[in-house]
Amino acid sequence: MSNDPIALTEALGSFDALWSPRIVTRVNDYDVRVAKVEGEHLWHAHDDTDEFFLVLDGDLHISLREPEGERTVHLPRGSLFTVPRGTEHKPHAPTGAALLLIEPTGTPTVGDRHDPVPSHVDATTGHTLDLCPRPPHPHTHSPAGA
Repeated sequence: MSNDPIALTEALGSFDALWSPRIVTRVNDYDVRVAKVEGEHLWHAHDDTDEFFLVLDGDLHISLREPEGERTVHLPRGSLFTVPRGTEHKPHAPTGAALLLIEPTGTPTVGDRHDPVPSHVDATTGHTLDLCPRPPHPHTHSPAGA
């Protein structure tokens, strides 16, 4: 993990994979992850932890199976929502979204109980963010004497 500030736009620009979160930092025993999503995830539940979603860009819908029945919450850009532990849920983003997620380190993206994992969903506990230094733009000039 970096001891330097992390620009979320740079972090999100460093990968293209959908439904494949990157760990940008850790806070105590929690991962702070960013993800790009589009289309549907899968029905799943985290038995021992809540799951925090913050929509950085786009729109996210989260369908929930609750004791009162099924409902869907809509999260436009700038909205956040916490799915309570044990609640079956299915995130989906018809037009795409960028997310910030907070979960205990080691939490699988497909939860503890889940439907069959489709090929477009990365069943992971998060990937390390790789912010490689980018080469300077070819038209960038170094200061004289550098």
